[in-house]
Amino acid sequence: MVRQNVARRAALVDAAIEVLAREGARGLTFRAVDKQAEVPPGTASNYFPSRDELFTQAGGRIYELLQPDPAMTAAHLSGPRDRDRLVALMHEVVDRVASYRSGYLALLELRLEATRRPALRAVLTERIRADVDANVRNHLESGLPGDETSVVLLYLAMNWLVVERLTLPDMLGEEEIHKLVTSAVERLVP
Repeated sequence: MVRQNVARRAALVDAAIEVLAREGARGLTFRAVDKQAEVPPGTASNYFPSRDELFTQAGGRIYELLQPDPAMTAAHLSGPRDRDRLVALMHEVVDRVASYRSGYLALLELRLEATRRPALRAVLTERIRADVDANVRNHLESGLPGDETSVVLLYLAMNWLVVERLTLPDMLGEEEIHKLVTSAVERLVP
């Protein structure tokens, strides 16, 4: 077995995310990843036995990169645990996720590709289910208002707002998105 450089493998997966965001699933080739990562031709194929493995690794990595900074989360949870605090948290989530444009667009590509690739579907289902479960658990343990259903509905609403923001940026302006985030919390959380 060939020894592999862990940092180079991570750089190749990050390059795959960039390729997915820019060129879509059809554009994700070993050659495109090598070029994006600025490594010699054939490098990606030495690290990943198949495109399926590259898709799967990219799907897992995006969720690592989307995780909030623990210090930021702690800061947002200091003070009163009321609906206003929840509104501020939802604004932070939408802004943070939308700021990782290439990762989120790549995730959308991966979700579509998962309808045709069972291994990728399994990875994404596991990661997304874990993310939803963690959001519900953290919310309930934090003492913020709202129940499990509220958290899941907010998760779905915020994700779609990010999709609109990134894919059709002229459809809803930033001010309108801001108002919609606030309204979603106010309507879904008593």
